[in-house]
Amino acid sequence: MDTSIPSELSAVFSLLRSGALIVNPNGLVLEASKPARALGLVLDQRITNTELAALVQQVHEDGKTRKADIRLRMVGQPPRQLSTRVALLNTQHVLALIEDRTKERRVEAIRRDFVANVSHELMTPVGAIKVLAETLTEAATDPDAVRRFAGRLQGESDRLVTLVRQIIELSRLQGDAQLQDPSPVRLDELIAGVFDTNRTDAETRQIQLACEGPTELSVLGDAAQLAVAVNNLVANAIAYSPEGTSVVVSTTDLIDSVELGVSDQGIGIPQADLDRVFERFYRVDPARARSTGGTGLGLSLVKHIAASHGGEVKVRSKEGRGSTFTLVLPKQADTDSEELAG
Repeated sequence: MDTSIPSELSAVFSLLRSGALIVNPNGLVLEASKPARALGLVLDQRITNTELAALVQQVHEDGKTRKADIRLRMVGQPPRQLSTRVALLNTQHVLALIEDRTKERRVEAIRRDFVANVSHELMTPVGAIKVLAETLTEAATDPDAVRRFAGRLQGESDRLVTLVRQIIELSRLQGDAQLQDPSPVRLDELIAGVFDTNRTDAETRQIQLACEGPTELSVLGDAAQLAVAVNNLVANAIAYSPEGTSVVVSTTDLIDSVELGVSDQGIGIPQADLDRVFERFYRVDPARARSTGGTGLGLSLVKHIAASHGGEVKVRSKEGRGSTFTLVLPKQADTDSEELAG
């Protein structure tokens, strides 16, 4: 190592949790922290990223400190967003500090999109309520029109309440933090409650609700949250199914977990959309979602609820043949078996 660099720097660099490089006037990297190497910024004592190498060279030439955001492309991985600061360390060497801001930038982008989407989604029912209220006032002398517009007004109000409730629920679950005090939840009772909630809609569309699989299964979790998740899956299945078909909720008993699947015979989901259906406000068929009153938040809620329970949600679908959404949840331990084993 160049003797003009204090030996203590090697120890300091070994402790750094961010990227750092010391480069001599010939462009040779004399010291590199582990994160810098992990990002692939150094190979054979040379800086591999041309933008960063150019910044270092400029600082060597004029001694001026520079900052820049760099988009780093890595083979087989998504691009990373790096924030760099390059300055003279002494008369001969340049210090480059590199922070990986990929996660922060992604969170910022998600937050911006979320605010924009929420604003748009809220304006739709709010605008409709305003127009309907004005129309209702003008039709005050026509009882039939009053009843008709009042019904539509109620529908838009319900949609607005649902949207606000889901936004609040999403904000609570955003970090996917694990439940602190999970309790046993009987799945047959949970499914029966969800069926009761959706029975009127199902009967209106002549859709049969059925349950298959072993009974008396229990999972560990929050009964209210799990009811929200399963209700969203069943309500979606009913909304996107043709009349005269069936929606089946099935349970599967695994070693450490339980699978709860919701299957329909509906329109299905294109293969290209399968990876995106759990994104907030993403709709495979926006026009259909509007007509069914969908908010685009239901499946995102299901995903976060599953994660907070230490589980996951999966989807399998074929266009024109229906979809199956499956919740995988930790199973309640068999107390009797544990006592016998002890």
